[in-house]
This record gives sequence, C-alpha cells and structure tokens, in this order.
Amino acid sequence: MSERVTLLGLDFGSTTSSAMVASASISSGATPFKMLTEIKIEHLCEPVLTPFIGRSINTSKISALIEHWLKQSGIKLDNIFSGGSLITGLAAQADNAQALTRIITNIVGESVIATADDPCLESWLAFKGSCAALSRYHADAPILNFDIGGGTANIALGINGDVQQTGCYFIGARHFQFVVGSYKITAMSRYGEALLEALSIKKIVGETFNADEVAKIMAFYVRTLEAIVQADTDYLSKKIAKKHTQISINLDSNTRPKLTFSGGVGELIYKISANELLPTTTFYGDFGIDLAQAISCSSILSANLKTHIPEHKGRATVVGLTLHSTEISGNSIYLPNPNCLPLRNLPIVAKLVHDSSAAQWQSVFSLAANCPQGACIQISASNQLEQIRSLAIQIRHAMQANIHEDHRPLILLIDSNIGKALGNYICDWGQLDYNLMVIDEVELRDAQFVNIGRLHQQMIPVSFYGLN
Repeated sequence: MSERVTLLGLDFGSTTSSAMVASASISSGATPFKMLTEIKIEHLCEPVLTPFIGRSINTSKISALIEHWLKQSGIKLDNIFSGGSLITGLAAQADNAQALTRIITNIVGESVIATADDPCLESWLAFKGSCAALSRYHADAPILNFDIGGGTANIALGINGDVQQTGCYFIGARHFQFVVGSYKITAMSRYGEALLEALSIKKIVGETFNADEVAKIMAFYVRTLEAIVQADTDYLSKKIAKKHTQISINLDSNTRPKLTFSGGVGELIYKISANELLPTTTFYGDFGIDLAQAISCSSILSANLKTHIPEHKGRATVVGLTLHSTEISGNSIYLPNPNCLPLRNLPIVAKLVHDSSAAQWQSVFSLAANCPQGACIQISASNQLEQIRSLAIQIRHAMQANIHEDHRPLILLIDSNIGKALGNYICDWGQLDYNLMVIDEVELRDAQFVNIGRLHQQMIPVSFYGLN
C-alpha cells in the first residue's frame, strides 16, 4: 500500500471562511499522470464569518482562526504534502488582502500556497469541488455551475468533468449588510453603491430598504444571471451589467447547459428546492436568503434543481482547492538542487511542443531571462530518444544564448516521462551549471503562474493559478 499524504485547503471569502484536511494515496490511474486516490476527508471545519474591520480584514482574528483550525484538525505542518489557500470576492479586494497571504505563509509554512483574487481558478475549483462527478455521470451534457457567495458569482461550464470556460461576476449576498432581522443597512460595497445609483434608489448606511427596493435589487441579480445563461449580449453590455462583470463567460447561444449551484447561496437554493425550513429575514446579516429565493423563483435558473444536484454545495471551493488544485510529478525528475524548493509565483512564459523552431526557443528563453524570480516553460514532448536529444540541443543552445545568471531557477514542465534524461542531455551530464529543474509527467494547463512544492518521495506537487 502506498503512503498516505496530507492535504490542506483554506478558503477565505466575502462572507465565510473555512478549512479542510484530507488524506490521499498517490497512484497512476487511467491517464499517464499520477493522481490522488482513496481520498478521505479527515476534518471539515465549520464555516465562520470572515472577520472584517470596515473594508479591511481583521488580521489578528484571522491569525487566531487559522491557529484554531490547525489545532482542531490535529494536523502536523511537517506532514503537509500539498495544499492551497484562496482569498476571494470582497476578501481579496480588502485594503490589506496581501497581509493575509503573509499571515498564511507565516503560520502554515511553504507547503500551502496563498493566492488572492484568482476568479478563474475559483470558478474552476468550485466546479471540480461541487459537480465534477455529476458532470462525468451526465457525460454528454454541458453543465454550468454557479458558485454564489457573498461577493461573487463564479461560473464554470464543463463537459464530462472537464472545465471548458470560466467567468466571474460581482453578484452575491454581501454587497449590502444589515441589522439581522431587518433591512436596515450597516454597510455597502462599491458594487452595491453603483447598483443603487443605477436603480435610482437613494439610500445610505443607516437607512432601511422597503420591499419594493429589495425586489428591484433581486430582479437585477436574477436578470443578469439569466442573461448569462441565455447568452444575452445586449443586456450584458449595459453599463450596470458591465460594472458587475469581472471576467465574462461567453456561452454559445445554442448551448443549453444544465444548471447547478454551489457556495453559500447555492446551499440555500437546494434547501428551498427540498422544502427545508429557512432562517428568518437577513439571518446572516445580508441578502443571502433573499437571493436564494429569487433564483429559486426563476423558471430559467431553477430548471434543473431537482434533476442535477451536485455532491458538494456550500463548501465546493474548499473541497476543490484541497483535492483538485495540485498536479503530481512523475518520479523521473531532474533536480540537482532540491534545497531550492519550494518556489512560488513563477511566471509560465510559454507552452511549446518538442519540434518548435529554433527562433521560438530563442524568443522564449529571452523572455525567461527577464524574469528576476525565475520562470517556467511548459513543453509537450515525445519520449523517443532521438527526439529527446534533439529537444535538449535546442534548449541548451537557447539557454546558453540567453540565460546569463545561472542561479536563477528555470523550470521545465513536461507531459511525458523524460525528466531525468532531458535534464542531463540539456546540461551535458553535469558540464553546464544551471539552476535547471525538469519536472515530468505533469498535465499541462493554460495558466499564467505555477508554484512548485518540496520533494516528497521523489515526487513534487505542482500548483497552477492565473487560469486562462
């Protein structure tokens, strides 16, 4: 039996924050790549309200919260194989969001990568965490997942478990906050303020919405979500709709996806569908219940609530983050200096194939030479010996012409099992002293950055973000 590894996920959102600890085995499956198998959720922390002071995160409370989660789960930091932390929605737009990433690193260490405001990654993770299994079961049906929380609606379209498109909109429960049990306003986000102006609703903090004003706000949110489903570009090009668009998802008007929901609002939507009792008005101090009810009343958005129910709803992002954010290398990696790991925030400067032209290799290595923290290049390559040699010669010539600071890390991510051989050929079997790593058998992704974890039993965890 293979050794079990420990995975940690931390999710800080507009409304709530949560954590998850899981264990898994690493094995080869139906694909050429290693994967996590026999996954067991060891501890799922109850979500708590993300602590804010105005529009800033309360860092002292966050520190105490992370320490509490770690103690509660019994996790040993030295045992973490991989993990991730995502800071999303209004939390990512807080004045001190970067301070939160430093807190996570200081407490948890370098095994967990803190990433702020990566909406496409959040959409991808929410799909993987909520309805990937459902999507594979309905293999021929496109599924559009709406992960709706406090600040954003993260949207992903997938087929047979694979995400095809992502988008993000500033539609969520917490753009308006209230005295619990009433609609007396205690805070508004800038998107909430812009919406009131567009709807000609004159309200400030301390005043109370009437029923008609609540209905107008909900109508805008629902109509915008319906327009996304219907690919109504005329509506989505309106000024206020564009104001609420962070990254648009461009569906084909002929696409007829099945709809699923996740996130805090998604969990409430499925409670309504199951005729479960809901909390009272503004129980969470925001529009969560109202938004869930409004979506449930839309014939367009509620069409599949009974027939397509995702496995994970309210905690989809943290599940996706813990279980799906990391690729695992093969065992044949070229790593002369393991002590330089982990590496964070390396830009992926290109994705090339083994027979790319000499001019392309020169151009890519010229870009890599201008990245002060190091760089990553993704390569789709053959495992044929002659092609490995030919590829190595192209890369060696490009490196010698462009890379003049040999301490700067250069990562080659390869999709085939040739890491050690390719690295040795490139460096002429130790004659060239470059800080080169060749990490093989990694499924390549369309992403902007990569994080490389520590070596563990001759394998390395690789995390992508800035997904395109």
